[in-house]
Amino acid sequence: MANSRRVVIVGGGSSGWMAAAYLNASLNKRGTESNVDITLIESPDIPRISVGEATVLSIKHILGVIGINEQDFMKATNATFKQAIKYVNWLQNDNSFYYHPFNRFSPKPIDRMALAWLASDKSLPFVETCSAQPSICEAGLSPKGFEAQNMGSPFAHAYHMNAQKFADYLCDIAVSRGVKHVLANVTDIELKDNSHIAAVGTDRAGRFEGDLFVDCTGFRAKLIEEKLGVGFEDCSQWLLCDRAVTMHVPYDKHYPGTVRPYTTATALSSGWVWDIPMQDKRSIGYVHSSAFIDEELAEREMRAYQGGECDELASRFIHFKVGRRHRTWEGNCIAVGLSGGFIEPLESTGLYLSDVGVVMLAEHFPYKDENMDAMAFRYNRILSNRFYEILDFINMHYCLTQRTDTAFWREVQKPERITGRLKAKLDFWKIKPPSPLDFEDQCFSGMSQEPLSLELTGGDNRVAVDNAGIWNHLNYQFILYSMGFDKVSEDLYGKNKFQSQMHPLVARRLAGAKANLPSHEQWLKQILGMSDFKTTTRPAGWV
Repeated sequence: MANSRRVVIVGGGSSGWMAAAYLNASLNKRGTESNVDITLIESPDIPRISVGEATVLSIKHILGVIGINEQDFMKATNATFKQAIKYVNWLQNDNSFYYHPFNRFSPKPIDRMALAWLASDKSLPFVETCSAQPSICEAGLSPKGFEAQNMGSPFAHAYHMNAQKFADYLCDIAVSRGVKHVLANVTDIELKDNSHIAAVGTDRAGRFEGDLFVDCTGFRAKLIEEKLGVGFEDCSQWLLCDRAVTMHVPYDKHYPGTVRPYTTATALSSGWVWDIPMQDKRSIGYVHSSAFIDEELAEREMRAYQGGECDELASRFIHFKVGRRHRTWEGNCIAVGLSGGFIEPLESTGLYLSDVGVVMLAEHFPYKDENMDAMAFRYNRILSNRFYEILDFINMHYCLTQRTDTAFWREVQKPERITGRLKAKLDFWKIKPPSPLDFEDQCFSGMSQEPLSLELTGGDNRVAVDNAGIWNHLNYQFILYSMGFDKVSEDLYGKNKFQSQMHPLVARRLAGAKANLPSHEQWLKQILGMSDFKTTTRPAGWV
């Protein structure tokens, strides 16, 4: 252990314990070898933000490396399945909706499904021509059966879960495998030089030296900002929401009669509300812009969405800044989670940035001090690209809306609210559908090639590149063609349209699913032991 690299993680929660458990599993072979000595310092006095969390597919890599069984994980975190996101009232305020699913059928060797749909009468939504999951979600089916069945490849899924229980679960695993857990407040941060931390002091557990420090202190950014002074790029010009009012809705008093196998994102007057189902409650939260609605009205609107006499349920406001740290790795300090940046979780990327930050740190782990700068350079470049990829994708959901019923929705459509990168992508996709090669180097006509400021990037002034690290051309097609972008096809494909239809293989897959899959609620009860609840009333805002 004397020659081990010392990693000190400051801050717990989901980000901190993901870092501890994943680094221990990947660098120490799940704790059986001690190449890295990991200590996590967690304040016993700072309350954790506890909300329901929706994840993306990458969470399975984290669980797999740590060695977590799916059912054990779901029982420990009150988790449910997530197969898609259902967007309600995003195009028009008329209860219309569309799905962004995980599964999509892609014919080989050439996928012409987008071209075929653009040339059709569009009587069937594009997503339903190439994916069975929207219909599976509408039917409330589980992505898994009670037993293994010959239904072809499994339906891709992620999870909804209790984030606080997830942190506690990872804590138990990590500590049992050798991670040191210290309950104390960090009171002092000692520097070796202007950009390298030597040690942190605490109020009740002494001093901790380290070779690498991971800042998981949330929006406080206690190490990366308060001590090292790394700046923050404000991206609120592109995403206007800066508040969330949240509420837990327990099933023992407010059970809607079903557990949806998807996340719902419903657009309201000045933002949108997430609706995340778990095994014992739903988590809802209204993400909104304080420039267009005050806190009292925002809370009232969220409660109206829930309906059902929910006045007894406690709510809480969260203030946030949309943006990114100029450098997430500075010296020997790496910011993971909210300390490194934040984008509203419209596409369930809340945990993703923590996830990818931790996975990349393991891959770029500096076993020698002389390798630190080279590792930091690549880490910062890749993380900044991922951030801008998310920023553009979320920005696209807003700027394509056709809503004009409130000032907020009129504002988000204005040209100055659309990132330059996204404008160039959309202009290009007016003349062809998104395809894999569009993400080869992300240099489109009209896209700015102005170098970035070295002061803001730590030495890498190249323009950002979207390499489809999270979403590829198929994901873009789902959103574009669900939000009216297909109207650009009239000039290209003519007015004589054939009827759009579900691909025969998709139809066959859907029929098999309906014949063999149980309801989501049935699966949760039989496999995980979810409790029975008496149905009350469904939320007023449900579609």
